[in-house]
Amino acid sequence: MRFNRIGTTLTLGLIALMCHSVTAQDEAEQLRTIERERLRSLVNADMETARRLHADDFQLINPGGATLSKEQYLGQIASGQLDYLVWEPGTIEVRRYGEAAVLRYQAQAQAVFAGQRTPSRRFWHTDVYERRSGRWQAVWSQATQIQ
Repeated sequence: MRFNRIGTTLTLGLIALMCHSVTAQDEAEQLRTIERERLRSLVNADMETARRLHADDFQLINPGGATLSKEQYLGQIASGQLDYLVWEPGTIEVRRYGEAAVLRYQAQAQAVFAGQRTPSRRFWHTDVYERRSGRWQAVWSQATQIQ
């Protein structure tokens, strides 16, 4: 009888652990999907989607080291001053920390900025998301050019 209780307890513990692991994997994949949707919205200048996926207090540190607010960054895209031609992410790594997550990946990107076409380059991207009011939003983003 004692063996059965221990066996049952171990089985229930393993099931709970497996469910947690599946949930964590599902959540990581959900974040990858959201990040890809965010990138598509920036390339397509889909401002409705971009505004929804960026928190009001979003900040970007671009490859040149400049800091841009959500309104500054999305304003450049909406006006056409910044026109992403290509933004192709590689494998997106995800680390969750409660209601926050950090995403990191390399991407190939090319844009037109202030009328000047940039060469296609590779960048490291690090994005911090927070779950706010039940939905994930980008709050910080940093891009670093790979030499």
